[in-house]
Amino acid sequence: MIKRIVKMSFKPESIEVFKTIFETNWQFIKGFDGCEHVELLQDENNPSIFFTYSLWQSEEHLNTYRNSELFNNVWAGTKILFNAKPEAWTVKQLLF
Repeated sequence: MIKRIVKMSFKPESIEVFKTIFETNWQFIKGFDGCEHVELLQDENNPSIFFTYSLWQSEEHLNTYRNSELFNNVWAGTKILFNAKPEAWTVKQLLF
């Protein structure tokens, strides 16, 4: 199991557009083979900053999603809304 965190910063006028894109595609992402969980988080102090937090069965499953038509369509509509370069981390849990 791997955990993926992606930080995205949006133009203030694009926030609602992004939220609509995510809400429209959330169930499809969540239902993608190998995806165990996905959620959208918004920074408490800066509403332009969002994070996605997802759990994947393996790096291979994540990469299959990242190379899919679903990802390409979602990313094409999302990346034009950024006001900063997104950052992403694949992490493993050490203590729980």
